[in-house]
Amino acid sequence: MFDQLTHRVVQAPMAGTSTPELAVAVCEAGGLGFVALGALDAEGARKAIQAVRRKTGRAFGVNLFCHAPARRDPAQEAAWIDTLRPEFQRFGASPPTALSEIYPSFRGNDAMLSVLLAEAPAIVGCHFGLPKPDQIAALKGAGCKLWATATSVAEGQAIRDAGFDAIVAQGHEAGGHRGIFDPDGSDGRLDHLALVRALLPLGLPVVAAGAIMDRAAARAAMTAGAAAVQCGTAFLRAPEAATPPAHRAALSGGQTVMTRAISGRPARCLANAFTSIDDTGAADYPVAYDIGKALHAAAMARGNAGYGAFWAGTGAAASVARPAADTVRAISP
Repeated sequence: MFDQLTHRVVQAPMAGTSTPELAVAVCEAGGLGFVALGALDAEGARKAIQAVRRKTGRAFGVNLFCHAPARRDPAQEAAWIDTLRPEFQRFGASPPTALSEIYPSFRGNDAMLSVLLAEAPAIVGCHFGLPKPDQIAALKGAGCKLWATATSVAEGQAIRDAGFDAIVAQGHEAGGHRGIFDPDGSDGRLDHLALVRALLPLGLPVVAAGAIMDRAAARAAMTAGAAAVQCGTAFLRAPEAATPPAHRAALSGGQTVMTRAISGRPARCLANAFTSIDDTGAADYPVAYDIGKALHAAAMARGNAGYGAFWAGTGAAASVARPAADTVRAISP
């Protein structure tokens, strides 16, 4: 699985900013590209997979969200709308009167499963948890290798016991959403090196993820026992990425915080006006993301980019604007 790579550099899926073009560029450079499917419907997923296949014959992966269904609480959701109402009013806008569960989980998504079985990508990665046993069996039967994100040894054990082929060790430094299975559970907040070492005894290959921005960090992860390194923030300024201009500009500041305010789940974001909002009463994921996106749109309509979901890891300031292929070669251990 990893021996076929010229460079043991994996491009993080990054829903919203990664593109088929980014995955192709990474694959063609000898790394492993990924296509994020978590925010797409089944037909969008099919088109994204086929877009990659048209431009590379190399293996690539896809990534899915496997979160539990949102816990709908009308009172909590109404209170969260009221919390954000003053932010909307700054831009002469009103918040939505009701919220929707905008990103369905792969668990129970038969249409998405059908696409994956038909397309059979080399690797299917999972975030926020694991698919149902029948989905796992079907994907393995189609010849897909299965990866899943772990933030703890307990999650790694669940991944191993489910018959997966590799574990992505997401250190607390990593940008974007924490892959923690239970967002309300305890989080040991291990950095990627400590997590890699803790997961190795489980016997599966471990991919290190979290603020790996250069060759020195990649070599340290490999020395700790990682089979490969996964990088996301390092690719955000690549021309092949769909990173918005304001997000690209904000990377140089480098300051990141963990917040639930934007989406309802803990996620590491570049500090901005949204991350300064108290997230104590945030609605559940992905319901909170519905109003989060609406607030960003209202702000952008008035030329204010301070409410974007500008996900990034703690190494954001070290990101470099260059083609993805150059980043693969610069980080390759």
